Amino acid sequence: MFRVVALQLAIATGFALLTWNIGGVIKAWSAAYGGAIAVIGSLMYAMIVAGGTNDAKKAFRAHVRAEVTKIFITVVLFIVALALFQSASWLWLILGFAVSTFAYWLALLAI
Repeated sequence: MFRVVALQLAIATGFALLTWNIGGVIKAWSAAYGGAIAVIGSLMYAMIVAGGTNDAKKAFRAHVRAEVTKIFITVVLFIVALALFQSASWLWLILGFAVSTFAYWLALLAI
């Protein structure tokens, strides 16, 4: 699971660097922050379910708790972005998040 998060981080970093070449520093930081939101949520998910179990009920509860935690952290980090990063390019922040989230799903298929 942590390999998926590492691949997601690499893609988010690559997208932020590409954005820097295309649009400059503010857009690149915005894309990086959006990517970081996705990566942090995925990392928290992976940390919660990493223990693993053979009990189906426990595994299901762990995945539900992990998903709820991931959604909560994502919402909180977007609120923090609204409050503290007012000069952000919101289009690039959301694109960074979207690319990183898409990369997460592709990585799950690939690994």
